[in-house]
Amino acid sequence: MVLAKKYIVLKPFFGEPKNSDFQIVEERLPEIQDDEFLAKAAYISVDPYQRVKLGDKYPCDMIGSQVAKVIESKNKDYPVGSWVMGHFGWRTYTITKPSDEKFCNQKPYLYRLPDFGNLPVSLGLGVCGRVGNSAYFGFTQICQPNAGETVVVSGAAGAVGQIAKILGCRVIGFAGTDEKCKWLTGELGFDSAGNYKNVNIADFLRENAPNGVDCYFDNVGGELSSIVISQMNQFGRVAVCGAISSYNETEPENRKATILQPSIVSKQLKIEGFQVNRFANRTTEGIKQNLQWIQEGKLKYREHIIDGFESTADAFIGLFRGANTGKALVRII
Repeated sequence: MVLAKKYIVLKPFFGEPKNSDFQIVEERLPEIQDDEFLAKAAYISVDPYQRVKLGDKYPCDMIGSQVAKVIESKNKDYPVGSWVMGHFGWRTYTITKPSDEKFCNQKPYLYRLPDFGNLPVSLGLGVCGRVGNSAYFGFTQICQPNAGETVVVSGAAGAVGQIAKILGCRVIGFAGTDEKCKWLTGELGFDSAGNYKNVNIADFLRENAPNGVDCYFDNVGGELSSIVISQMNQFGRVAVCGAISSYNETEPENRKATILQPSIVSKQLKIEGFQVNRFANRTTEGIKQNLQWIQEGKLKYREHIIDGFESTADAFIGLFRGANTGKALVRII
């Protein structure tokens, strides 16, 4: 029998998540049954969405994705030695079978990773996983960019802006540190990048997007997004992927931003929120396209890796303090 460790959440998050919100517990796993396999976690993903309310009853298991290696199997489609991406939560070992792994009746919340060659399997949680697919599908399917258009990305340290450059767009990014902004313009080839903490957003856009904004990929929400949307062109498109600026805010007054309706109507904008689950049946398509761009040197990535299962909560909390540049991961050692 295998002894597994897992994180449970003791109470709903209030404001910024705290270490005291979590507890690590142990459980003995049973023997695997027909069609099941046992997987050992290699990397665990920490993401802002994980601070959502997890249910009506607490304590409860912490949610999240991981890349894991199959170490015992009674399922022919998942042989020993194969790498999988599974929505297993924050835990070290998992027993499951494919028919159990779905979310809101959508798959794949479990799939075998394609061959990444010499690239690390951790990419299955980042640019070659759900994060990369959010960028690829959210941008190409909702923003539907045309070459030569101006694109703005908030929370811009990921793949969206690079995909926009690949497709021939002019790209402006906003990030939370000067270091990240230098990385965007230097390493990733953005046309300009501004630190939203110390620049005047409206002035920055007027200077760097004098002809207006055609597409906006929004990870942040709040007043920053209201300003960007106010400077969009006729028939501009906005893909809303997240609103991290308000996730930890406990004061209702601080959640307010300038109303958007005048800009939406006068500029005839299309604004659409999305979750990557919408494109679940195209998961492999997105992964293979991003993988190809990486192999061609067109798409670059960074990973912010913290070692040790016991560090997972710290890595998660660090997201909301801007501690990471690139995809935040915990390596299980």
